[in-house]
Amino acid sequence: MARNHMARLAAPKTWPIKRRGSMFITKQNAGPHNLAVSIPLNILLKEVMAIAKNTREAKKLLASNEVAVDCRQRKDIRFPVGIFDTLQFSNINEYFRVSLSKKGKISLVRIKKEESSIKPAKIIGKKMVGGKLQLNLYDGKNILAGSSSYKVGDTLIISLPEQKIVKHLKLDKKSTIFLIGGKHIGETGNIEDIVQDKIIYKDSNGNLVETSKKYAFVVGDAKPLVTLE
Repeated sequence: MARNHMARLAAPKTWPIKRRGSMFITKQNAGPHNLAVSIPLNILLKEVMAIAKNTREAKKLLASNEVAVDCRQRKDIRFPVGIFDTLQFSNINEYFRVSLSKKGKISLVRIKKEESSIKPAKIIGKKMVGGKLQLNLYDGKNILAGSSSYKVGDTLIISLPEQKIVKHLKLDKKSTIFLIGGKHIGETGNIEDIVQDKIIYKDSNGNLVETSKKYAFVVGDAKPLVTLE
């Protein structure tokens, strides 16, 4: 029980689930995303989307090859789906992007089919591997780059499932950011200034807000390049 499940009350606060109910809940596999910003497919299908009544139905749906994450079919109910991943449901032609609500809960945003084949990925580290620059991305993936202009904190728009760089978004003044943590989680705004590890941005109401640089996820230049709500 302990290996495949966890206590419902111990689930991350970001999971939009009922805290009362069955004592145990599906525990996700170790994967590309941090536990706090991801959720297992089983819980997503049952408690977020309500398209499966129980785990048996969730398994049947995944076994039908009708569910893809980032354009790759997934069959494991414990596979973790995280921030800005895309979900494709081929049987109903529905597409979603995983996001965060302003209440700090994992949410799904309906998107168009063409948008489901791109994904923003924040650069969290970089190093030289075999004479080439390797970029370490927020979702646990690594990608080789042919330029040294990429910096930690920047975002790549990558194609799915090929994982080719489509666009480079710099963490810079005027860039549009989405906050993935802190008390302003789920908000978007445009950077006004960057001072060491702090960012000052203008929110949708025109207010200047300060936040930690680590919470900023660049999603566009003057405006978001992906649907966020």
